[in-house]
Amino acid sequence: MDQGAGAGQQRDRGRLGAPSSGTRAPGTPWARFSAWLECVCVVTFDLELGQALELVYPSDFQLTDKEKSSICYLSFPDSHSGCLGDTQFSFRIRQCGGQRRPGHVGEKRSDSWAPASLQREPAHFFGYVYFRQVKDSSMKRGYFQKSLVLLSRLPFVRLFQALLGLVAPEFFDKLAPCLEAVCNEIDQWPAPAPGQTLNLPIMGVVLQVHIPLRADTPEPGPPKQSSHETLLPAPVVLPSVHELDLFRCFRPVLAHVQLLWELMLLGEPLLVLAPSPAVSSEIVLALTSCLQPLKFCCDYRPYFTIHDSEFKEFTTRTQAPPNVVLGVTNPFFIKTLQHWPHILRVGEPKMSGDLPKQVKLKKPSRLKTLDTKPGLYTAYTAHLHRDKALLRRLLKGLQKKRPSDVQTAVLRRHLLELTQSFIVPLEHYMASLMPLQKGIVPWKTPPQIRPFRQDDFLQSLERAGPQLTCVLKGDWLGLYRRFFKSPHFDGWYRQRHREMTQKLEALHLEAICEANIEIWMKDKSEVEVVDLILKLQERLVRAQGHQLPVKEATLTRARLYIDTAIGSLPKDLQAVLCPP
Repeated sequence: MDQGAGAGQQRDRGRLGAPSSGTRAPGTPWARFSAWLECVCVVTFDLELGQALELVYPSDFQLTDKEKSSICYLSFPDSHSGCLGDTQFSFRIRQCGGQRRPGHVGEKRSDSWAPASLQREPAHFFGYVYFRQVKDSSMKRGYFQKSLVLLSRLPFVRLFQALLGLVAPEFFDKLAPCLEAVCNEIDQWPAPAPGQTLNLPIMGVVLQVHIPLRADTPEPGPPKQSSHETLLPAPVVLPSVHELDLFRCFRPVLAHVQLLWELMLLGEPLLVLAPSPAVSSEIVLALTSCLQPLKFCCDYRPYFTIHDSEFKEFTTRTQAPPNVVLGVTNPFFIKTLQHWPHILRVGEPKMSGDLPKQVKLKKPSRLKTLDTKPGLYTAYTAHLHRDKALLRRLLKGLQKKRPSDVQTAVLRRHLLELTQSFIVPLEHYMASLMPLQKGIVPWKTPPQIRPFRQDDFLQSLERAGPQLTCVLKGDWLGLYRRFFKSPHFDGWYRQRHREMTQKLEALHLEAICEANIEIWMKDKSEVEVVDLILKLQERLVRAQGHQLPVKEATLTRARLYIDTAIGSLPKDLQAVLCPP
């Protein structure tokens, strides 16, 4: 690119209202920015309008009126929270209408390499909020109230909270010019490629993050420097882009972590009533993360208000409660959602060295409307016996003043091993449904994956059940039976079936490429040869889009076979199949 063109593009990017294509393809203004964020919003309090959207960067990013309204209401704590000073929290909203910014090939490829729980949300936005409310006599209400919001499709809560912690205080002092500079810096960042350790410069600081790869061990650990260069200033190393301090989030409910894990596994509706958006959003995100490496397939809202466009949908009594985890701060929801089967109310967090008073299990009939005491209100009986050793170990850690990140590692490992013990028998059974490789022959349609039969799986648990890897006793069979009815089984099965189908197609392509195509073509009609060419071309496109797990040598051979087959056809057909 010549210097003039480069300068022109720099000018376009610097002008936040510069026009852009809807897809923001690589090389266009804001393409790198949009790999991380959709936009940055500023929400302020207007005496006449209430919460109002003051700014959107880049200004060409399109939000519907419904999305703008949701962002405005969810960016401020409601009147029951009484948040003074600075507070951070997050929300998640449903995108209205069709997809407005379809991901380019690079984004789709990154998603295929990312852990299921860290892939981009195609139909939802995450909002990461930094809210400031301080006394200010120059304001009519006597308070300065403003929120800086990062809107993204990526669930990188830890990274975006750290980013807001650097940017927001500076923005509240300098306002728009600061925000424009920050957006331009983010537009220089490398793409969030899974498996990479990235250095992200922002406002004189370098944030160093590791983007997990699907094959990575899902345990937290400090990222390693990707090159030998010495960075000045020394980078601020984030231990994770997405994992919260699980121990701090679960402090008031540690005695019931296993029961809550079961409720999440089964996709049960759960209302979380907390004293502030910060507490509600952290608990909801912690709950939805405790199934990793299993993807959380239900809806969840870290912070939700009565003004949300989906309020009626979630609170209707004409049908069963939806499979959603709802974080709220308004006690009004206790009355509105009394018919929900599980309600968790937590009090103000106490950060003393001792374990805070644990919420008690209470029957739903004991729910009072506005003065409901902290507790887990549910009639659910856990299928598995409680692991008392875990609670003893965490209590011992408190007595020894063990750091919170160590306590979190203990808790996360327990939940990870519990989920893996539950999922491994399902994985083994699913693998047994795959046709044998010797049954895959070049010139015939590959055999089908056998159907998943729940009774056969349950019978297999006697010899290959979770008892092989987990010491916990209980009604594992009953837990699996309920799991089969949950959105998580459906999500897991669809994903695994899709992966196995792709593997079958890849093995079939390899079998074709290892066969002698010239011998096959000798007695075949033009129609049969054309059919093979079209099938090979379709497989090649999918493999090049990383939708099939195929080696590069196989792709090269497939291209050669396509050329050979096309060359055997009459000139008029060649022109159709391979236009100039």
